[in-house]
Amino acid sequence: MTDLGLPEGILACLFDLDGVVTKTAVVHAAAWKEMFDAFLREREGPHFRPFDAAAEYDEYVDGRPRADGVRTFLAARGIELPEGGPDDPPDAATVHGLGNRKNALLLEKIRTGGVEAYDGTLRYLEAVRAQGLRTAIVSSSANCRDVLRAIDAEHLFDVRVDGVVAAERGLPGKPRPDTFLAAARDLGVRAEQAAVFEDALAGMDAGRSGGFGYVVGVDRVGQTDALYAHGADIVVRDLADLGGEA
Repeated sequence: MTDLGLPEGILACLFDLDGVVTKTAVVHAAAWKEMFDAFLREREGPHFRPFDAAAEYDEYVDGRPRADGVRTFLAARGIELPEGGPDDPPDAATVHGLGNRKNALLLEKIRTGGVEAYDGTLRYLEAVRAQGLRTAIVSSSANCRDVLRAIDAEHLFDVRVDGVVAAERGLPGKPRPDTFLAAARDLGVRAEQAAVFEDALAGMDAGRSGGFGYVVGVDRVGQTDALYAHGADIVVRDLADLGGEA
């Protein structure tokens, strides 16, 4: 399996979506910033401090389920809001209201700008499957299936554990390893037989705490040291760097 850049004994590959398969991480960051900045500007007035779409996005939001991202960032700023519920309108001053506002902004940005895939990842997926390894997409996004269909990549995954599936099964999101562990079980492999591919620090934490056989950090934004610190076994700029080219 050396041509895939994976150790012996790996039988399955578990891929994050945003930032690993698709070029949507930057779109997510922009949607979070637009939502949080509007909220903070109204709440903090002259003391307004904008959301940092690099450092604060990486630390508190990236890779987490939407509501968890809202809670984690607001806690870091010393702000508490009512939870509300998943059906809260986007203008509600609740955790779920802010999350729904972010999602509305994201969908609008995707609608107007489209979705692009990383070609290196798609080629790597094809190579992985050609060698008989099983594959899963593991994403906190509730829009995962629609995004995969938009890039015609749904057929590249045997299993999907996304925000919708996690909610149905009551699985906590990253940095907890539960969604990755569920995907491994669905594929019929043990954690130590699966490799995790992630670009988020929360995803690295999940890979490390879940006891997975190999954790690949994908560095799209210059955070190689942080990915290693959070548990990566190897960090690459693109999955094409691992091998698997025809």
